[in-house]
Amino acid sequence: MAFNGTWKVDRNENYDKFMEKLGINMVKRKLAAHDNLKLIITQDGNKIKIKESSNFRTIEIEFELGVNFNYTMADGTELSGTWTMEGAQLVGKFKRVDNGKDLNTVREIIGGELVQTYNYEGVEAKRIFKKE
Repeated sequence: MAFNGTWKVDRNENYDKFMEKLGINMVKRKLAAHDNLKLIITQDGNKIKIKESSNFRTIEIEFELGVNFNYTMADGTELSGTWTMEGAQLVGKFKRVDNGKDLNTVREIIGGELVQTYNYEGVEAKRIFKKE
């Protein structure tokens, strides 16, 4: 799978506006913009394991494509949803547990970089990762 490997965040696009729309306060947004997030992604068939490590936390997430699971973002926002493969894209469709609003995300490889695009309430943001 093209996503396998270790990825380190390189830059963000519109990420502050996205976090603001989520309701994250300014102090946490400023810290999150410089979190040094690293993802270690491994896939075995339909099972994917992602180790997320940042300045704030290190967690491991395991899920199966197409199977609903719960996830808590670094700011404490709880989500429930699924990841699926759609062509060469890893597509996440989640709902916030607190308000039922959709938070969608797409991971894809563009020009050798892992681009994660988020969409929440009409605000789109991107985090771009380089392979280590």
